[in-house]
Amino acid sequence: MKSYDVIVLGAGAAGLMCAARAGQRGLKVAVLEKAEKPGKKILISGGGRCNFTNVNAGPGNFLSANPHFAKSALARYSPQDFIDLVDKHGIAWHEKTLGQLFCDGSAKQIVQMLLDECPDDKVDVICGAEVTEVVHDSDLFGLLARGQSYSAPALVIATGGPSIPKMGATGYAYDLARQFGLKVVEPRPALVPLTLGGEDVLFRELSGVSAPVRARAGQGKARTEFAEAALFTHKGLSGPAILQVSSYWRHGEDIGVTFLPEAEADWLLGLKRDKPRASLKSVLREHLPDRLADALSERLGVERELGNVSDKDLRKTAEKLADWRFSPNGTEGFAKAEVTIGGIATSELSSRTMEAVNMPGLYAIGEAVDVTGWLGGYNFQWAWASGVAAGDALGA
Repeated sequence: MKSYDVIVLGAGAAGLMCAARAGQRGLKVAVLEKAEKPGKKILISGGGRCNFTNVNAGPGNFLSANPHFAKSALARYSPQDFIDLVDKHGIAWHEKTLGQLFCDGSAKQIVQMLLDECPDDKVDVICGAEVTEVVHDSDLFGLLARGQSYSAPALVIATGGPSIPKMGATGYAYDLARQFGLKVVEPRPALVPLTLGGEDVLFRELSGVSAPVRARAGQGKARTEFAEAALFTHKGLSGPAILQVSSYWRHGEDIGVTFLPEAEADWLLGLKRDKPRASLKSVLREHLPDRLADALSERLGVERELGNVSDKDLRKTAEKLADWRFSPNGTEGFAKAEVTIGGIATSELSSRTMEAVNMPGLYAIGEAVDVTGWLGGYNFQWAWASGVAAGDALGA
């Protein structure tokens, strides 16, 4: 039996950050990771360059059954705090669009930085250690992994969610939470491509075509819009704008897409005056990829020269292009989802420490928790912030 002050399950972003902070505070920490190396999801993120945070990250960029839960951790560990850590380790980085920060070099630098932050004499990162048993007795958690027994008064669940199962992701965090009486908000794929059926299936012909759009999904206060690129695929819709709205979309609902998002409401009437002999197809081809322009004009059925189309019909056409409705029949599932919505219920946890309210010594952080960020570095910021919240609270 190996005894520690803390056992962290999962050597991902949140787990390593938590272990580093706890170790720096003098606690003896074991990080148990079932994969053969730490940080596997970090390594593939951002095309291998790790979109490690977003300068705009705040509570409004996250989905949760309790939208206020993330405020405390995010306020106490900001994007600038992580940037300062990256700078301390001499890792060069750059900002892309919409506040997204990436390594100039490789995501391996972020994994190494996290490992370097873990004091050698305090933190043991043990890979290839899949946990097969967890028990709680006399204020101690006992674990069995690869034939070795471990014990500690504190256990941190940082095993993530079931997105990207080919990386070894599972719903183990939820099983463990339920074992100790914690509720779980139904998990579902997020930041995931949408699939199309019915009449929309015709758009699959456009596979590989991309265009800047505004996409909308969600109902009521949850209705949200993103202005980024959409990509047609052989199964349906993807691209940043679609991945973003997928987190807000529910089965049975439509999504709205604005083609030509910069166009004014009566732009076609202006063209009718200026270019009466132009066709809708030729006009759309000036602003959109040819295949997309052709497909949209064909479905709109406006084949005459603009000068011969009534103002009423042109207004309807412009309105359709400004709010084209798609009816997804599903998503590409956890296999293609970048993250998971849902997870261990925030009502079960302290927003300050990430400790279970009714199970002292048990903590949950990162993607395992029902807090999900937008695309673009937000989920990493939650991993860092929640990891720090727990790491700084352990043993206090």
